[in-house]
Amino acid sequence: MTDEAGKVYYTCPMHPQVKQGEQGNCPICGMKLSKREEKAPNGSSANQEREVLYWYDPMKPDQHFDQPGKSPFMDMQLVPKYAAGNGMAMSDSTVVEIDPRMAQNLGMRTAPVTTGTFWQRVDAVGSVMIDERRIVSVEARAAGWVEQLAVRSVGEAVTRGQVLAGVYSPELLAAQEELALARKLDDKTLIDAARTRLSLLGVNGSGAAQRRVAITAPQSGVVTELMVREGAQITPGMPLMKLADLSKVWIQVEVPEAQASWVAAGKPAEARLKALPGRVFEGTVDYLYPTLEAQTRTLRARLVFDNADGALKPGMYAEATLFGGARADVMLVPSEAVIRTGTRSVVLVAEEVGRYRPVEVVLGPERSKEIVVLQGLQAGQQVVVSGQFLIDSEASLLGAYQRMDAGSGMKDESAMDGMPAMRDESEMGGMEGSK
Repeated sequence: MTDEAGKVYYTCPMHPQVKQGEQGNCPICGMKLSKREEKAPNGSSANQEREVLYWYDPMKPDQHFDQPGKSPFMDMQLVPKYAAGNGMAMSDSTVVEIDPRMAQNLGMRTAPVTTGTFWQRVDAVGSVMIDERRIVSVEARAAGWVEQLAVRSVGEAVTRGQVLAGVYSPELLAAQEELALARKLDDKTLIDAARTRLSLLGVNGSGAAQRRVAITAPQSGVVTELMVREGAQITPGMPLMKLADLSKVWIQVEVPEAQASWVAAGKPAEARLKALPGRVFEGTVDYLYPTLEAQTRTLRARLVFDNADGALKPGMYAEATLFGGARADVMLVPSEAVIRTGTRSVVLVAEEVGRYRPVEVVLGPERSKEIVVLQGLQAGQQVVVSGQFLIDSEASLLGAYQRMDAGSGMKDESAMDGMPAMRDESEMGGMEGSK
């Protein structure tokens, strides 16, 4: 390579800011310096050369020298720090310049900042549960004995009105005989009183007195608990069994705390189950629990789904998607364009060929490899999505982040954690060799 006067020098392919008049190794990475000869630019002359502000040692950039020569610290030539050129003002100190050929060799890519609609959705996992509002308990209202039991195991399906058990109860038999006697006497007051008593005991008093009273299912469903067996003695208020209607079921999921604000009751949801590949079940968000799980930092949400065919069985593992609505006209960038450090988020904006500017941004939600930018960018700008860590390292070397903070009224101590600490503007000289 040649400088502005056409003089040949040696440089490092990975650190083009290193320039020496003789062969050797790069003082930064140890790579052998390479020699590339090019003709001096047409029309170049001494008065077209850029002004040299000072010379410095790349390994000790905080020390400035008025004359070129050998570094007193390392056995290498001092590097010149030029005044800004090519229309770049000295105040434009946050711009990083990278040789376009090096950028091409490293496969650097850019993508535009776009505006569009961001669909807020939460992907979560959970399990199918019984809808607790569809569980009923079948109980005895009078003392007696179970003489016949039609349901003998948990899990049996029953229909509304189906006889579940036959119970002998002296109290129920006496109440039926009182109704029969009142009918013989044709006393309306006694008839109404006897019917009311039977109704309170859960017996239909429309027929003749029967020794064994049938207990029927109040709803369709499956038996989830069975507490009695045939021949067992029962007492008033004793539960015989519990029935659950599975025509609708719940799926309870855990929503991350950062996405909890996207979810609201009544919003649509979808569920997919590994046991039923290819099927997508559509439901709604039924309820959001009022407390957050402290250990997992998640919010429980309850989804409700129709289950007329019984395909969704309690206990099944489900992958659910909760839709939180759309945000229109938002700025979007690829997620890979963002550099996160823990204290700030930065993207590198490509301004011209070989020129890049680090910009601090305020980020919104992220999904499908896209992220919303709330502040810091404008639509149509180009951001670096591949190879940006090379420019990020160069920006740290040149102290661009410290100058970003200074321009925004922030202290240098708030500069990016994990970035190499820079001392002053002298590191800008390193980027001149990459041009």
